[in-house]
Amino acid sequence: MTGSDVSALKDQALPKGFLRDPIHLLAFGLGSGAARVAPGTWGSLAAIPVWALFFWVPPWAYWLVVALASVIGIWLCGRTARDLGVHDHGGIVWDEFVGMWIALGLFQPTAGVVGIVLAFLLFRVFDILKPWPIRWFDRHMPGGAGIMFDDILAGVMALGVYYLAMLWLPAGWL
Repeated sequence: MTGSDVSALKDQALPKGFLRDPIHLLAFGLGSGAARVAPGTWGSLAAIPVWALFFWVPPWAYWLVVALASVIGIWLCGRTARDLGVHDHGGIVWDEFVGMWIALGLFQPTAGVVGIVLAFLLFRVFDILKPWPIRWFDRHMPGGAGIMFDDILAGVMALGVYYLAMLWLPAGWL
């Protein structure tokens, strides 16, 4: 698929009533992926208020939620992509939700907005630039697993950089 093919798919209107299906609504990040411009960024932003509903639970429960969201996401994203007849429609942003939740996995409430913004920016950088091995998986892993896995890796890489920032920045910054 060429760059122009991908652009055409992102500009393609959704079928009438498409987001009324709860599976498609979730895959499109509660509708945030329907944005015409930068749906991945809007999906990443929309993941933050949903994350605020569960970030305070014990770490084991937090990572269980993220793991379940990942497994469910493989099915949600794969089904939605099949229904659209496209491998990875730009509006499918459940993978961005999970990637953001991974990037925010070490967030400390004392970090406030600075920590959330840093995690968001790091995740978007890794998701957009797709350094190795993210790009390889993005191109070679099929179906819902392929849609999810590159964003999971971007989230893990963002989390790693966030962790290093926590170690190197003065106390109280993150």
